[in-house]
Amino acid sequence: MRRKVTLKQIAKELDVSISTVSKSLRDSPEISEDTRLKVQAFAKLYNYKPNNIALSLKNKKTKTIGIIIPEIVHHFFATVISGIEQVANECGYNVIVCLSDESFDKEVINMEMLANGSTDGFIMSLSKETQQKKDFHHLQEVINQGMPVVLFDRISNDILCDKVIIDDQLAAYEATNFLISKGLKKIALLTTVDYVSVGKLRTDGYLNVLHDHGIEVDESLIIRIEDTEHCDEKINELLENQSIDAILAVNELFAVTAIKLAMSKGIKIPEDLSVVAFTDGIISKYSTPTITTISQNGIKMGRKAAEMLIKRLELEDEEDEHYKTEIIETNLIIRESTKS
Repeated sequence: MRRKVTLKQIAKELDVSISTVSKSLRDSPEISEDTRLKVQAFAKLYNYKPNNIALSLKNKKTKTIGIIIPEIVHHFFATVISGIEQVANECGYNVIVCLSDESFDKEVINMEMLANGSTDGFIMSLSKETQQKKDFHHLQEVINQGMPVVLFDRISNDILCDKVIIDDQLAAYEATNFLISKGLKKIALLTTVDYVSVGKLRTDGYLNVLHDHGIEVDESLIIRIEDTEHCDEKINELLENQSIDAILAVNELFAVTAIKLAMSKGIKIPEDLSVVAFTDGIISKYSTPTITTISQNGIKMGRKAAEMLIKRLELEDEEDEHYKTEIIETNLIIRESTKS
């Protein structure tokens, strides 16, 4: 008997994407007939059996929740997991955590693995690559087959499911407004590329408050960073070429990098440059100087996501197609990186 192959191995052998293999095996009209037949023939030859999200899952509960997040080192995601675990354990559920590492393919593989009878439902934040591709077939497939999904933080309005978010646009608006209230006018923004939903919303909030205060938008002060591991290059270029008096950073890494580079150039924080960041993790609390942050309340977000998912799971045979989006409040925590 031939050894059973995986979705990933088929994609590698045929030099196509995992998404193409997955769609071909479901006879998706998005894939050409030639490719569909080739994939299906290969799968049959090597005894590939697509994961069957059993209809009996409603009667055979695993009491396990699958969590898929883009990264684990980010303090925010760690606190969300903690919040999910608190509620899950209170309700007699266990959790399994998988990382997508910002990869669409890994996100699909993780979901396929967890959906194969291992979990009852999912709580997840979309990877950068999934948001860039706008390919959500893997989420839609599990939803269509009866497994509830709750998205948090990075979401898509193209997926009909429950969601838990903060008002990213409002939070960025209020943070930038705080800087303006201190007499600061030349405010730079360190953000993500626009296809990452939270980065786009935070950028919109920044732009809106500048408009409301009659401050002309300077595009050279909006630094969109795709490769976070090498963010120092773009931030250093900003500090070298622009005279700015404040920075709004969409995460702690960008903020602490900006502070480190500024101080190395003799720029004093906050006398010469004020910095505000999103997240409020360990970095913000213990860096020198400590960083003024927008707290995203990750614990509360995780608890709410778990409550929403478990409520869906315990509806039993009741059908409720009215999906909710819960908005968790944010707080601006003033520390040493901004003027008092």
